[in-house]
Amino acid sequence: MNLEATRGRLRLGSALIMLAFVVCHLCAHAFLLVSFGAADAALNLLMAPWRTSIGLALLAAAAAVHYANALWSIWLRRSLSLSRWEWWQLGLGLCIPALLVHHVVSVRIAIGVAGFDGTYDSMLALQWLVLPWLAVIQAAAVIVVWAHAMIGLHFWLRTKPSYPQWRGALAIAGLLLPTLALSGYVAAGNQVLRSAGAQVPSSMTDAMIGQTNRIAAIGWSLHLALVLLPFAARGVRRMVEWRNRPPLLTHAGGRTVAMLPGATVLETLREHGIPHAAVCGGRARCTTCRVLVTKGLDALPEPEALEAKALTRIAATPGMRLACQIRPTADIAVTPLLAADASAADGSVRGGLEGRERLITVVFVDLRGSTALAEGKLPYDVLFLLNQFFHAMTQALAATNGHYSQFTGDGLMALYGLYTDDPAAGAADAVRGAREMLLRLGELNRKLGDELEAPLRIGVGIHLGEAITGAMGPPKSQIISAIGDTVNTAARLESLTKDYDCALILSRRAAEAAGLDLGGRDLHECAVKGRHETVQFYALKSVPERQR
Repeated sequence: MNLEATRGRLRLGSALIMLAFVVCHLCAHAFLLVSFGAADAALNLLMAPWRTSIGLALLAAAAAVHYANALWSIWLRRSLSLSRWEWWQLGLGLCIPALLVHHVVSVRIAIGVAGFDGTYDSMLALQWLVLPWLAVIQAAAVIVVWAHAMIGLHFWLRTKPSYPQWRGALAIAGLLLPTLALSGYVAAGNQVLRSAGAQVPSSMTDAMIGQTNRIAAIGWSLHLALVLLPFAARGVRRMVEWRNRPPLLTHAGGRTVAMLPGATVLETLREHGIPHAAVCGGRARCTTCRVLVTKGLDALPEPEALEAKALTRIAATPGMRLACQIRPTADIAVTPLLAADASAADGSVRGGLEGRERLITVVFVDLRGSTALAEGKLPYDVLFLLNQFFHAMTQALAATNGHYSQFTGDGLMALYGLYTDDPAAGAADAVRGAREMLLRLGELNRKLGDELEAPLRIGVGIHLGEAITGAMGPPKSQIISAIGDTVNTAARLESLTKDYDCALILSRRAAEAAGLDLGGRDLHECAVKGRHETVQFYALKSVPERQR
């Protein structure tokens, strides 16, 4: 396990431990809306595990680890050109110790020296009577701690496939718990003021208050020094490192910039204001920062555990790396493979689908007589029949490794061989797909026999060739499709099924790749618009079996 992976696990684990503590504390605060007795009972129950020696040690260790990790991450980052949410999370996190130090010190002195019993009525008297300004800071601390935790939780869960269906419920819970806790805290504080007549408890002397302020001031000063330390160290490091010529980063957009010493490609791009996707903030989770390294690939070290796992998950193609993980020490040129505003869903797209030329089998399917089908029927009835038809066709695609590419009015376009480098496998699957479509169409005709004046018929055109495949269309509604001469040829072959009165027209190249023995069948040829050469094909009434 490498250091970065270990640090990531420690960051997440410590955060979850502290979040559990905060949730227990806020739940107890919420019971103040009922009564002091109910709140004390809830506090004793929920906080019991944290009051044990093991619980206290676990909480202290989690806080120390998380705090140290935050400071260490500032030192490690070669660029502080962060996204807005990263700045919010970091800034809120650094405010938390300053907001909590006086609370922790005052509670310890009140219980250990002044003899407070630690119940809600005594501690609220301390915060609302002895140190009334502390009540305001305490409320602010709740908001800051909770906001910091929710930002981190959101961006941890954002790349999880099931998160969208739970996000609404989690958001409601995330708003409800601090609201109830703060409402209970304020209501109970006002009750203390009314019942005590705003009298300061005599056990908390001026000397103790002064001691509390002095210790808190030491805590604030120490925290400020620790926060400033990594920033100062970064400045010294940059002064020393900039004496040497850094490697150059050439971006596909045309800009060439100096690499920040020891920085990742993502950090360098951000530092120079070049937009680049990174949904997870550069933690090798979302893969939206993927790039194609067109120069300097040999000088890069092999992917470490986090990057290797992410690249394997998306079946990365040769030359593909994650901009958030590579730290070039030599000149490098990269091409972004996803748009700068890519979403988490875009990060799940397999490698090789960002746009490249490859051998692909293209299938066009067209429903015959769709105009006549609509005559004499209500629009709803026509839509129902078409939806039944497209459902049957897409089921056939799914059963034969086909990819539904786009809707073409009364037909569709599909791609085969998208997830394999073997052209023969794609062509053979396309032939199986055509057979499956005809079988499912027959079942649909039997099912809808009473609603159809004539059985539904289709024409299928299949061609194998080079095409540019990848995610195409507007940034927010892209589809995986293909463009090029091969697509035009497949569409032309499908249109010829009307002229030859057949169900399938298969190009010679696709038939040979699929391993079909079509000896004795007539071999036809036709011209295709935009092509100088003709294409040879077979016109088939039925779909032949593949030869072993």
